[in-house]
Amino acid sequence: MPAEWRRLDFLSDLHLSPDTPATLAALAAHLQDSSAEAIFLLGDIFEVWIGDDARHQDFEASCVELLHAASQRHTLFFMAGNRDFLVGPDMLAACGMQALADPTVLNAFGQRWLLSHGDALCMDDKPYQAFRAQARSAAWQAQFLARPLEERRALARQMREASQAGQAEMSVYADLDSAACVQWLQASGCSDLIHGHTHRPARHELAPGLRRHVLSDWDFEGAKPRGDLLRLRHAGLRRIDLA
Repeated sequence: MPAEWRRLDFLSDLHLSPDTPATLAALAAHLQDSSAEAIFLLGDIFEVWIGDDARHQDFEASCVELLHAASQRHTLFFMAGNRDFLVGPDMLAACGMQALADPTVLNAFGQRWLLSHGDALCMDDKPYQAFRAQARSAAWQAQFLARPLEERRALARQMREASQAGQAEMSVYADLDSAACVQWLQASGCSDLIHGHTHRPARHELAPGLRRHVLSDWDFEGAKPRGDLLRLRHAGLRRIDLA
């Protein structure tokens, strides 16, 4: 981490789409006003991403313009989530974002922090883990991206509807597996995991000296808007409610 950095912002799960103009406006306001030198976008920034050739469409182009402008004021990092894992080098370059692997170790303020979207650690969701393994393969992605843009959009809509139907049948959504989190932290030499995905903002004590910090999802469309971020400074990690 550059020595001159004093503030780092972490956010995830904005699920931006043409149907979320207020959430997009909230992101624009934060990117404009934030005093953070670096902003880490830890996955599911988009409700769905069907390929970098979509970046020229109206809504996607507005997101590119917003992020590119923000990249002139902040260093932007992007980590893929389960909705936007097809964001590729063309989109990253257009937005001025730097890609992060999942997980990534961040050395900041004298401590090692482990960053992840979080979905890889939801071990109890067996159907999703099977799909994740398939969809992250180069062969699956090449086959999907070879389809016409509108066909991909329709397929993404079908997959999203099937996912929502499956979630509706679950009494409790899958959470991160604590033992797997501890294993990741110990293997990476980190004491703190920062992640999103579950939409359950909280701090969890996993074991003595080991913690995980869960980011909020964002939704500014309804009567009760929600959305927060975690800000890291030398003094520690603090949750900031933007709603």
